[in-house]
Amino acid sequence: MYKIRPLNKVKRQIVVPADKSISHRAAIISSISKGKTHIKPYLVSEDTQATLDCLKICGVRVNLNKEGLLTVEGVGLYLSRKKRVTLSAGESGTTLRILSGLLCAQKFSTRFNSANSLEKRPMGRITVPLKLMGADIKGKCVKSEEYPPLKINPAKLKGIRYRLPIPSAQVKSALLLASLYAKGETQIIEPAASRDHTERMLSLFKAKLKRQGKSIISSRVKMLISPNELFIPSDFSSASFFIVLGLILKNSEILIKNVNINPTRCGLLRVLIRMGAKIEIINKKDYYEPYTDILVKSSSLRATEVEKKEIPSMIDEIPILAVAASFAKGKTRLKGVGELKVKETDRINSLRYNLTKVGVEICAYKYKKQGREDWALEIKGNPCFYKKGRVEFRSFSDHRTAMSLIILAAAGERESKIDEIQCINKSFPEFIPLIESL
Repeated sequence: MYKIRPLNKVKRQIVVPADKSISHRAAIISSISKGKTHIKPYLVSEDTQATLDCLKICGVRVNLNKEGLLTVEGVGLYLSRKKRVTLSAGESGTTLRILSGLLCAQKFSTRFNSANSLEKRPMGRITVPLKLMGADIKGKCVKSEEYPPLKINPAKLKGIRYRLPIPSAQVKSALLLASLYAKGETQIIEPAASRDHTERMLSLFKAKLKRQGKSIISSRVKMLISPNELFIPSDFSSASFFIVLGLILKNSEILIKNVNINPTRCGLLRVLIRMGAKIEIINKKDYYEPYTDILVKSSSLRATEVEKKEIPSMIDEIPILAVAASFAKGKTRLKGVGELKVKETDRINSLRYNLTKVGVEICAYKYKKQGREDWALEIKGNPCFYKKGRVEFRSFSDHRTAMSLIILAAAGERESKIDEIQCINKSFPEFIPLIESL
């Protein structure tokens, strides 16, 4: 059990680690480019290390020093000269899904293993469209779904026109990487905008990409060219915990430096401002990704309605938004959150279990729209609800659930406990030292 001490007020300037999504993509795309790429800062976490380990096995030279500088020596579009490799993504869904798109076009066979919660996450969402492109890829079949491990053999790929059933940056990214090797154009149509880190990164490396409305069109390339130097801004998802902490703690003010504010990523920011959050954007800079300093101050929050179309830009921030909604006046409704059920844990269940423990009224229900079934959450907030202490929370071994609950408990009046925090190392190893320093 980890003990969480309450905080009275916080007035600090902080820096959170480099963006996890961009770190994965920077390492992967650098590895298939021509030239050496120096990436700083690179996020050091269990998930991003899984990506580096896979690239090393595939013959890519990578070096990560103590200052967070990652050097990748690109080998060009085709990786290992081995006949077959065995890789492990650990619990990193990003590693498994995105790299699979790249591996489908290689000249060697791959067995792609996973661990723990990732073994239970569906992979049909990438194997189906990749097979349409001609890929020889299959997972472990259970009923009508495929799960890890994945087996991938060499194949010649062709471009396709594919409409994503749901917004998914990981699926889109897998197809975009496969399209670099495919004959003809690949057109990917999104039902709603999802994170566009892969498109931005590929464009930086001189890939042939263009956007037409809701479509992204990509073509085969002869080579990708490294920009040599690559700066990665701080992770908005990691910053979101301290954004909400600054809002719900009285007499508090937190300045978070160099945070990525890609518009496809920071939906939480827009929702919090709608809820009355005092948030200032300072010193905004435009690079291949926009980033800024974010100043947050204690705020009286009010409930809001979050529509399904807003969810893709904040899917990882729903747990911490639920914490903010617990302190807001009124009932907050979130529609289209079904994807929470297939994350590292069923986050709908974990939120309901834990928030109920501190007296929050939370309701989850299914609904149908245009013939599609989805989930919604309702959270009845109360700015003064959390008066009791010594609550024992359960993380369900999910990093975002654990960090959200620690922020919730820090706003309480008495010491609380949480069963397991090792899972936080998946994305934000510095979280516990940082929260303890406040």
